[in-house]
Amino acid sequence: MSEAERRGIDSTLAFHSAPTLLGVKCANLISFDRSEEILAEYIRRFSERLSENGFRALQLCRCRKRTLVYIYNERMLKAWLSLDHVSDFLTEYGYTADMSTEDMLKKLAGRMSCGCFPHEIGAFLGYPIADIKGFISNSGKNCLLCGYWKVYENAEKARQTFKIYDRCRNILFDRLNSGLDLFQAISKEENI
Repeated sequence: MSEAERRGIDSTLAFHSAPTLLGVKCANLISFDRSEEILAEYIRRFSERLSENGFRALQLCRCRKRTLVYIYNERMLKAWLSLDHVSDFLTEYGYTADMSTEDMLKKLAGRMSCGCFPHEIGAFLGYPIADIKGFISNSGKNCLLCGYWKVYENAEKARQTFKIYDRCRNILFDRLNSGLDLFQAISKEENI
């Protein structure tokens, strides 16, 4: 993998998953149009370097020239998925309380298809369950606010969350622009 290819993937990850990489959000989903070999090498390298920090990268779906990569903080995701209101919601889609996080992600990957996302993916991205339900019942229309997700309840809280996510993105880009690679940028300590 060339330096330019690595920096390109670093930038894509920083843009789309900064809140997760800086420990504010449990997971992000990123769509890549990179060649499979380059992306596979990067994901392997990502997993090797960041697994000790609890980060994982998983290819959820691959269609034609696009690959959907799910980046998650294992500890945060497990805690989020174990909340009663989240697990109750996921039960409606066939996820059971006895499933491990890995089993749940395998089931999610099996439900993914090119251009079609199962409704429960929002739960795996840490979106508020009320907003996921609002999206479903409104067919994606009539939201109060549209940002990192479509908001159907508590727009003010969502605005504050969006600001935090923007700050995470700015922090990571500042670090990348200063010459750090993504792994160095993530490990640098700074309050969000």
